[in-house]
Amino acid sequence: MSLKKLLFISLTLLLTFSYAKDTNSTEPEPTRLESFTKLQKVISAVELYYVDDVKLDKIVNKAIAGLMSELDAHSAYMDKKSYKSMQVSMKGEFGGLGIVIGMRDGVLTIIAPIDDTPAKKAGVKSGDIILKIKDQSTLKMTIDEAVTIMRGKAGTPIDITIVRKGEAKPIKIDIIRGIIKIKSVTAKTIGDDILYLRVSSFDNNVAEHLTKFIKKYKKMTKGIILDLRNNPGGSLTQSIKTVDIFVDSGVIVSQKGKTKTEDSSYSASKNATLTKAPVVVLVNGGSASASEIVSGALQDAKRAIIIGEDTFGKGSVQMLLPISDDQQEAIKITIAKYYLPSGRSIQAKGIIPDIISFPGNVPSASNDDFKIKEKDLKKHLESELEKVDGKKEDKKEDVKSENKKIITKEEIFKDNQLKTGLDVLKALILTNK
Repeated sequence: MSLKKLLFISLTLLLTFSYAKDTNSTEPEPTRLESFTKLQKVISAVELYYVDDVKLDKIVNKAIAGLMSELDAHSAYMDKKSYKSMQVSMKGEFGGLGIVIGMRDGVLTIIAPIDDTPAKKAGVKSGDIILKIKDQSTLKMTIDEAVTIMRGKAGTPIDITIVRKGEAKPIKIDIIRGIIKIKSVTAKTIGDDILYLRVSSFDNNVAEHLTKFIKKYKKMTKGIILDLRNNPGGSLTQSIKTVDIFVDSGVIVSQKGKTKTEDSSYSASKNATLTKAPVVVLVNGGSASASEIVSGALQDAKRAIIIGEDTFGKGSVQMLLPISDDQQEAIKITIAKYYLPSGRSIQAKGIIPDIISFPGNVPSASNDDFKIKEKDLKKHLESELEKVDGKKEDKKEDVKSENKKIITKEEIFKDNQLKTGLDVLKALILTNK
């Protein structure tokens, strides 16, 4: 490729993706041309004088990659390999670790491990900072570069070194890659009248699955717990449809960009509302993007109580723009920011819960099993004898419970945030709010 042709392509690309200059600007027009000329001079200098022989195509790719990485943490240049990898992941099944990563304060951070994946089982946690992938330092590594390295054939090993809050030294975690299949929605019951809905990510079927479960359990449901913890986001459309299930009017979310063409607003439809039951939403630092839209919109509409920890704070909109004739290379560029109904931005701020609750076991007094009242003494001693004699209790109720996929009392007391949410929801039910 000749230098003259390169300059022409550079000018074309920059002019295509540049927005019209502000009419109030006093900057003279030649300044833009001078900037393009400066770019051309730098490329020429690298091609002519750099100590190693670097082909022109690679120089241009590096220039584009540098530009995109300097814009923000989510804009990026995607070469053929990373673009193909992204397209594979969008199909919902791929070989990898099962983590969603992002940039926080300029460092590669785990937003959330995905449920039932190798990373989750290996002990990876939301908020972990990735220091190394294999033997490669992540300093100055882009998100897409990191994803490309971590993806791979199921059954192959990989290790990551992480820095975790509260730990004195970096931790090396060995993981065996697996086939990542994301089950986005699961439903369970708590007691006879609480519906627990877990949404692990916003794929293209979330609203459909939520609708199915809400209709299935509608007669028994007096309250709903919507668990969005460690949900890294996904489809904007599905997040809007999810809010629409619970809200019958008003703006759900809007987005504003540099130009009016990128501005849009999405409102609730009364026909889509399925339930008026009280709702509690669980969030944490791994809740990002679409899950922040859902929790924030429900909070602004005063339709739900948000419980947990501050969310990640990813409130920007990205667009993929192919930049090669064969459609195998692209740039991912931020074009707008999300705004909640109240007008507040999610970006870098996240959602602040109505009630702060930390993870871990529910605090309880020691020897709680033996704190019984006189009226319970005989029944308690009978159950203790059954433990010794090995007699089995009637399991009919257990079978029924398994079919309903219940959350047991033991599970609740191992999850302080869930217990807090359940207590708040019961109060809402009692007060009819």
